[in-house]
Amino acid sequence: MQLIKPDVNIDFIGKRKLALILSITLILAGLVSLVIKGGPNYGIDFAGGMLVQVKFDAPTSAAEIKKALADVELGSLVVQQFGDEPNEFLIRTQSTSGELEGLSLVITRNLKETFGEASVDLRRSEMVGPQVGKDLREKGLLAILYAMLGILIYVTWRFEFRFAIGAIVALFHDVVITLGVFSLFGKEFDLPIIAAFLAIIGYSLNDTIIIYDRIRENLGKHGREGFAAVINRSINQTLSRTILTSGTTLLVVLALFLFGGGVIHNFAFALLVGIVIGTYSSVFVASQVLIYWENWRSGKRANAEQEQEVTS
Repeated sequence: MQLIKPDVNIDFIGKRKLALILSITLILAGLVSLVIKGGPNYGIDFAGGMLVQVKFDAPTSAAEIKKALADVELGSLVVQQFGDEPNEFLIRTQSTSGELEGLSLVITRNLKETFGEASVDLRRSEMVGPQVGKDLREKGLLAILYAMLGILIYVTWRFEFRFAIGAIVALFHDVVITLGVFSLFGKEFDLPIIAAFLAIIGYSLNDTIIIYDRIRENLGKHGREGFAAVINRSINQTLSRTILTSGTTLLVVLALFLFGGGVIHNFAFALLVGIVIGTYSSVFVASQVLIYWENWRSGKRANAEQEQEVTS
C-alpha cells in the first residue's frame, strides 16, 4: 500500500536547520522544567512510600479525605482523584517509617470510621521502601544505558560507526524530550515508564534502521548524486512505510490512552509522545546527523590536505 507516490521528492535535508531549532527548543524546555521542579516527579516505585487506592460510594473530596487522616502520622500526604471516577482517589505518602506495612490498614480503618464501613472500598495498596526505590531507580537508568550501548555496537557492526552515532543521538533525543514532556505535564516517573522508554527506543530504532538500510542501498546505486541527495532520496522512498507504521501504531496507543483506564494512563502517554518524537527523529535527527558527520569529516580531510600541501 502506497500513501505517498514513489517519485515524491520532499526536501527533508533542506529543512534540517529548522528541525535542529525545534529539537533544541523542546530539549531546553524539558530541561528547564526538570531544573525548576528539582528533577522528575518520581512515583512510589522510585521515591519509596505508600500508595493506597480507595473508592467511595458517596461523593467526597480530597480535603475531606485529608481531614479524616489528620490523626495518622503519614509524613507528606498527597490525595488526588484517580482516572475518570469522581469518587476514586489515590492516597500517597513518602513516609519512611518502619510501620509502612501496616499503614494501609490504618488508613482504611480511619476512612471507614469517618465515611462508614460500607462506603469505602480498598482497591489497591502498594508499599516500597526508600532503599528499594533507590535501587529500582538506578537499575532502571542502567537498563536504558545498556540498551543504548547494545544499539551502538549493533548498528556499528551492521552498518558503520557514523550510522551508529546518528542512531544513538536520535534515541537520546527521544528519551530526553519524552522525559521533559513528562516534567512539563507533571506526570509521574515510575517503573512502567522505564518499560515505555525501552519500547520507545526499540520502536524508534526500527524506523531508523529501515531508513539506514535504504541509504546504504542507494549509496551503491546513486552515490554520484552526493551524500545529502542520497539521504533525501532514501527518506522519501521510505516515507509511505513510515507513515503507515507510525499511524497504525499511534491509533492503538491512542486507544489505550483514552480507554485504557488510569492504571496505564501514564504508560500510554509516554508511548504516545515517544512514537511521535521517534518518527520525527528517524527523519530529522538520525539521518541528518549523518550529514553533519560527513561535513565534519570532509572539513577535517580538507584541512589535513592543506596542511600537507603547506609542509611539502
